[in-house]
Amino acid sequence: MDVTREKLLRDFKLVVADTEELLRSAAAAGGDKAHAWRGQVEESLKAAKEKLVQLEHEAVDKAREKAREADTYVHQNPWQAIGIAAGVSVLAGLALGLLLNRK
Repeated sequence: MDVTREKLLRDFKLVVADTEELLRSAAAAGGDKAHAWRGQVEESLKAAKEKLVQLEHEAVDKAREKAREADTYVHQNPWQAIGIAAGVSVLAGLALGLLLNRK
């Protein structure tokens, strides 16, 4: 996941660099050269978008898998899940009470 994220960031940096180069060179270059650079930028942007979509799908799949694991755990250990929820609720209530009484 981290490798994919790093690759995605590199791809976006490449798209930004290509776009900046296109903007700098568009005024000085002829129409054909600017058109070729525009094509390169569009291809880089398309590749970056595809990587972003792939990363999004991987994140959604991972979240669904973790949700299924949590659901399975709760069904297999209902009393432990209730105890954990109660403990977290007590801690949150204490923290909230302390924050409200600070005035």
